[in-house]
Amino acid sequence: MRKTKIICTIGPKTAPYAMLQQLAEKGMNVARLNMSHGSLEWHWDAIRNIKRINKKIGTTIAIMLDTKGPEVRTGDVKQDLPLQKGEILILTVRRQAELEPYCVEVSYDGFVNDVEVGDIVLVDGGMISLLVRAIHDSDVVCESLDDGILSSRRHINIRGKSADLPSITDKDWQDINFGIDNNVDFIALSFVRGASSISELQSYLAERKAPIDLIAKIESAESIPHLDEIIAVADGIMIARGDLGAELPYEEVPLLQDEIIKKCRLVGKPVIVATHMLESMIVNPTPTRAEVTDITYAVQQGADAIMLSGETATGKYPFKAFEVMDAVARRIERQMELSKVVEVLASINPKDEIARSAAILSNNLQAAGTLVITRRGLMAVLLSKCRPIAPILAITNTSHVRRRLGIHWGIHAFRIKFSNDPEVTIQRAIEHLRRKMTLLPGDRVIVLSDILAGGKFVETVQIRVIEGASA
Repeated sequence: MRKTKIICTIGPKTAPYAMLQQLAEKGMNVARLNMSHGSLEWHWDAIRNIKRINKKIGTTIAIMLDTKGPEVRTGDVKQDLPLQKGEILILTVRRQAELEPYCVEVSYDGFVNDVEVGDIVLVDGGMISLLVRAIHDSDVVCESLDDGILSSRRHINIRGKSADLPSITDKDWQDINFGIDNNVDFIALSFVRGASSISELQSYLAERKAPIDLIAKIESAESIPHLDEIIAVADGIMIARGDLGAELPYEEVPLLQDEIIKKCRLVGKPVIVATHMLESMIVNPTPTRAEVTDITYAVQQGADAIMLSGETATGKYPFKAFEVMDAVARRIERQMELSKVVEVLASINPKDEIARSAAILSNNLQAAGTLVITRRGLMAVLLSKCRPIAPILAITNTSHVRRRLGIHWGIHAFRIKFSNDPEVTIQRAIEHLRRKMTLLPGDRVIVLSDILAGGKFVETVQIRVIEGASA
């Protein structure tokens, strides 16, 4: 079983039912819907197809809604605009039907107030770099630092700065309500700058009684000083390296990725590495060796999940891209298991120590798996934090907890009906896993569960051997 989870962005290439089913059968764990593109009707169709597939073939694909966020983009150009190094381009907030040549509209009225002479403006993730030479009323006069081609509606970043826009836009609220109404499992909040916007959305989700986990996307320079508070309040973190690399020097991004993963691992929050992982496979059938190394690095760092964006949304080879990511992750995980020890992480409470004990037992006894009986998923997540060798077999009694556990490293979740008697629940779980061929007669398993002792429920770590098949 692959332990590092794979998130696939669903787009025109993979939204049809048959394409989604192929991704599901190959092992997709989470389907990401990018609300920057497509209508609500289009996304509703995708959600319906994913839920139909889960029901038909028994998968537990979770659904992540990714908000557009407060983006700044160029306006429409009649035709692609070629730029040469040293050429002047004017970015304007004038709202005119016709603009002079080499003058392009910017979507954000406050753009002229946010930039200063000497700033670097990055267009389309850095495909074009512009140096701000002058600011006149509604116009920002820029010099192109590269040759390039400017197309319509390209994303704009100011290196080292974030636009002074609300963290959650009106469109985001519309999309969030759509996600609540359609029972998505995760909402990824774009361009998070601090903890306040996360807390605001969590309060709203609580008011709506929506059991949705909130993923904070780290993609702006302004978020970096507030990493600890963001990680503390969010349910998980996505390292969105595209925009992050546009706002920060390139050489800082790998160091920041390493820091964020370590911080998340320490407190048991799931962390996703995203953007440009197999970018070349949007148009090519094979990856670059650097891309393979990038996946390797994320897996070795202990990321819970790695993500495909354009590769599966619009790319020519979505299934090949998935297969490459899957194969690399599995191979690196096998290598890591050869010298695996339970990682010594900060202990927060007794439950952490119980999970750590289970992980140590599992490794030392070379168990086939660790069976965790969990209603809310907490003990399974704490066990994932220890990164044991054997799979974490989480048994829960609710579908939404089962799906939400699908983003955590090493957890394979199943749903059964719980009994008031913990032993009956354990036996049901073992029988369910035997039917699934997940556990076989003779397998040694670690069981993490409550037992009834002296009229009270007590948490225990047990060693059990799977008996022969029942009649």
